[in-house]
Formats: sequence, structure tokens, C-alpha cells
Amino acid sequence: MKAPKYGNRRTVVDGVAFASAKEARRYSELRLLERAGNLSELVLQPRFPLVVNGEKICTYVADFSYRPLRSDTLTIEDVKGVKTPIYNLKKRLMKAVHGIEVRET
Repeated sequence: MKAPKYGNRRTVVDGVAFASAKEARRYSELRLLERAGNLSELVLQPRFPLVVNGEKICTYVADFSYRPLRSDTLTIEDVKGVKTPIYNLKKRLMKAVHGIEVRET
């Protein structure tokens, strides 16, 4: 079996497969916060179409989205070990197209 390109290790938590152990740990943290009532609407792998001048360029798939307690703002979060040029471009497109600042952990 081929080694992962960026050294990540696929990890399963609650029956959900994550691309890395770091992402799986963050999911566990967010689930605890959700159970404690500190956040709501936790979604894994939310998808955002990136459309410029009426043409779909690509889709940004974040790691998580959720609403922190006492906030109407949807938080979009990506767990990053390596920031690739494609990721950096999609992050900038999220800001330009949707007005969403991606939170990195």
C-alpha cells in the first residue's frame, strides 16, 4: 500500500473515516462542545460551490461547519497540516464569493 503524500494517517471515530488523526481529534473536540451545548449544527464535509461570473469553477469542501453558542454566524473550519496552493486559492475564493473566512486549526 502506498504511503500518504503528506504523511497523514486515516483515522476512524464514531464510524466516520477522517483523512488524518488531527482531523479526527478535532471532530472529537467539536462533538464534546456540541454535547455540552457550546455549539450547534455540526456538519462534516460541508460543500460550497465556487461560482464566478455565473460559471462554476470548483467546489470547496470544508472539514466542518457549526454555529458557536450565542452566535448567528456559521463557522467554517478546516484542519490543516499542509497548506497546498489549491487550498490557498479555494480559501481566497470562499472569501471573495461567499464572504466566508475559513477558520484553520
